[in-house]
Amino acid sequence: MFYVASTEFKSWQQALATAITDPNVLWQLLQLPADQLPAAERAVATFRLKVTHSYCARMKRGDWHDPLLRQVLPLGEELAQVDGYHADPLAEQSFHSIMPQSTGILQKYAKRVLLISTGTCAVHCRYCFRRHFPYHQAQLNAPLWENALTILRDNTQIEEVILSGGDPLILSDNKLRQWMEQLAHIPHLKRVRFHTRLPIVLPLRINAALLDWISQTRLTVIMVIHANHANEFNSEVYEKLADLRMAKVQLLNQAVLLRGVNDQLQAQVELSEALIAGGVLPYYLHLLDKVSGAAHFDVPKAQALQLHRQLQSQLSGYLVPKLVEEIPGQPAKTWVF
Repeated sequence: MFYVASTEFKSWQQALATAITDPNVLWQLLQLPADQLPAAERAVATFRLKVTHSYCARMKRGDWHDPLLRQVLPLGEELAQVDGYHADPLAEQSFHSIMPQSTGILQKYAKRVLLISTGTCAVHCRYCFRRHFPYHQAQLNAPLWENALTILRDNTQIEEVILSGGDPLILSDNKLRQWMEQLAHIPHLKRVRFHTRLPIVLPLRINAALLDWISQTRLTVIMVIHANHANEFNSEVYEKLADLRMAKVQLLNQAVLLRGVNDQLQAQVELSEALIAGGVLPYYLHLLDKVSGAAHFDVPKAQALQLHRQLQSQLSGYLVPKLVEEIPGQPAKTWVF
């Protein structure tokens, strides 16, 4: 069994459709220990496995501790009930909606709103804080999108729209173009921010049609990509990041501090260097959101602080991401000192 190279796909949609969802396939591709497969199959019964061939091809075969593999690897530990870990760790389903529940709009912070554009991702990260999110209730269908536009037009304090999900770049270019045109007609909006993993895990998605609708908007476009380890970058990823920069997209990165993935100083240094080589500014390094099923990724706060101080001593200031945590009800991300 072999990986499918990006050059063999006719489109990014085809590449997405062939993503690996069966643990047996992942185990065969990466030559993983057979005795761990039954636990993985139990874990995917509660949170489905999904990983693109492109991302999988960057993993080292036979290496159970590969830092990319660990991010998508279903483990029996996910089934453990751990005190302090919840299905909705950021309380998004309780008090952050500025429309009735099931609207797809969240307003956590001043002057900006977040739209749950879709529930679909190209990769299922096992630490995802929305792994239990009721997307069937919240993602934007056509009527809810129209309601969202009405709210955005009426609320002149809102300057920035954040498209999240799932992953907003899963949506078609026609839909995204239409959305961008409608948002651009709201005079007080200044920026649209995309929170997306696709430039990393499915670089084929950054195609000519996407670059075309981005380059035509009056709005400032920001993409916050999500890379946690330097091994996630290869020549194809760098090429697509360069295309985005040529389209005047501002590129930032949010990483999550994950035990067994990037909780060592060298890994963090190499990540920042890989990011800036691609024209991406390190932005946030998040403490783990305490979502049920992800406790095995947690790095204690004291250890995180020590690591961050070491990182400051190793890198120029602009290469050091802010160490933050998200606390429900707070008016902004909370810096960890």
